[in-house]
Amino acid sequence: MADIAKLVEELSQLTVLEAAELAKALEEAWGVSAAAAVAVAAAPGGAADAPAAEEQTEFDVILTGDGGKKIQVIKEVRAITGLGLTEAKALVEGAPKAVKEGVSKAEAEDIKKKIEEAGGTVELK
Repeated sequence: MADIAKLVEELSQLTVLEAAELAKALEEAWGVSAAAAVAVAAAPGGAADAPAAEEQTEFDVILTGDGGKKIQVIKEVRAITGLGLTEAKALVEGAPKAVKEGVSKAEAEDIKKKIEEAGGTVELK
């Protein structure tokens, strides 16, 4: 087997361009991709051991449009947020904008339903 320490020392002397060329040459010679090897090595046991994504608990309700029913949507936004007429109108006209942020899933779904019934379009993030 080759002297590992000597090989490491020689590889440390490579420029970035030379290292990229070496990686490409090895990929072609061995028929593998360095990116795929890194991805498998990064996850212990492969993708099967990857932790399940945490379920989102807080949502932002984003008004994306008034659906041509600006007055009804303004009324609903006022009822939901407690904003004055001018502030609610500015929020609706400035869409996409957050109506409420950091709310529970149930509250976000309820707000979305109310605004959509008034004619607006909503996105949950």
